[in-house]
Amino acid sequence: MTKQFPTKLKGLLATAALALVLPGIAAAQDQTLTVGLTADAVHLDPQAGEELSSNIMFYHLYDPLVRRDANLQFGPGLAESWELVDDVTWRFTLREGVTFHNGEPFTADDVIFTFDRLKDSLMSNLAKNIDTYTAVDERTIEIVTYQPYAALPNDLAAILILNRDHAEAVGEDQMELQPVGTGPYRLNEWIREDRIVLDAFQEYYAGPAEIDQVVFRPLTNPATRTAALLTGELDIVQDLSVRDVERVAAEDGFEVVTRPSLLNLVLALDVRPQSPTIDLDTNPMTDRRVREAIARAIDVETIRTVIMNGLSTPSEQYVPSTHVGYLEGANFREMYPFDLEAARALMAEAGYADGFTMTLDATNNRYVNDAQIAQALASMLSQIGITLELNLMPRANFFGYIRVPSEQSSFIMSGWDVPSGDAGSMYASMFYSPGTREGYSQVNRGHYSNPEVDRLIDLADSTPRIDERDAHLQQVTEILLQDIPMIPVHYEQDIYGVRDGIEFEPRTDKFLWAYDIRITE
Repeated sequence: MTKQFPTKLKGLLATAALALVLPGIAAAQDQTLTVGLTADAVHLDPQAGEELSSNIMFYHLYDPLVRRDANLQFGPGLAESWELVDDVTWRFTLREGVTFHNGEPFTADDVIFTFDRLKDSLMSNLAKNIDTYTAVDERTIEIVTYQPYAALPNDLAAILILNRDHAEAVGEDQMELQPVGTGPYRLNEWIREDRIVLDAFQEYYAGPAEIDQVVFRPLTNPATRTAALLTGELDIVQDLSVRDVERVAAEDGFEVVTRPSLLNLVLALDVRPQSPTIDLDTNPMTDRRVREAIARAIDVETIRTVIMNGLSTPSEQYVPSTHVGYLEGANFREMYPFDLEAARALMAEAGYADGFTMTLDATNNRYVNDAQIAQALASMLSQIGITLELNLMPRANFFGYIRVPSEQSSFIMSGWDVPSGDAGSMYASMFYSPGTREGYSQVNRGHYSNPEVDRLIDLADSTPRIDERDAHLQQVTEILLQDIPMIPVHYEQDIYGVRDGIEFEPRTDKFLWAYDIRITE
């Protein structure tokens, strides 16, 4: 049996907290859930970096001031309410009676410490719009932005609160191994590349989790994950192979659960005058005609049907239609349909009829069928004279290799999702001119620069009104679709294999959260 859940993103929060009801359920004894993940966490320190497996652990161990629910609605977390005092000043009232895993009470001082440490971390971009933050008293925080900024509460959903005393006592090196937060689970053990075991935190402010223990097992091989599910070793499998969907759905005692993903597989094109893997005097991709030719040479329908077994959705834009900044009526695939003849003509018009050679950097174990997609791209681009040399690597190496400021990549295949429901965070990180504004362009891997895009992002980040922000970001979307600094390929389908007796509805952001899961038998 296959279940599919729709994506629902409505009512992004700008100036006041919406109610978010968290279940307060008495803990059941001896309930253990075993989950098969595609990879181990890289970090347990939420300010050391992010990727999906690490994010899943972060939100079990820690809480933010503003919580994002399964459908990306924003509401109270460690802050029970907030208000906009003036155009740039936000006042947050903190929740009473919250306890850290080490027994210490949560106070405003922990928020101040978290923000202080964040500014010197790899995740400093999360606070790029914050000017000052002060503790009015133990339960009140005031945050002042550099200018009016409507999306602050949404941003705070990604900032997880640390315990000052614990962090200062154990030091930076031990934050990975001794995480202490206020989340619904606490760390029991982490044996790298084998398992992460979490125990329910009985003093969790919303009530202890029903499932007493969760075991996360990293199984990078899709066939191994499927076999472990069908033999009873696992209760849930993340990223069930598209080739195994029919097999698992046909097995008694199991079901396949799917949901449209937020993860957009994208191709970043280096637009610097010289590119490191292209041995020509001028980088051909500085010419928009070449970028359009590449877009037209990619047959996303073949990728969808042959490689993804029908379980992907070609991308219309850089964010889904539910997000702030989505431009109604614009479709990248309709603007640049698969057309080899037109692509070859564009290459010739730009002076590259004989093509050129460059390297594609991609993962071979992070996205669904990523290695196969990279190989297909090489075959497709060869039809217009572009030779792709594939540099495929495990995810553990990939993100460090392409990290900005990277000087070694010409063409990158990666994924990007926007759980904040707002294109501005993506655009500021990926398309703002490099080196021009602190906290921006941190993942501008193609070195794209457009003063008009910068101006519109600045306007979006300086209004207290969501509708005005939406209008500015839609203008950015229109420019990006014309400029083609990045080619959107498809949205993955989140696919889970689940045994009978497990009540599980996947989250839109793919953060598999045990607190919402029930074991019924």
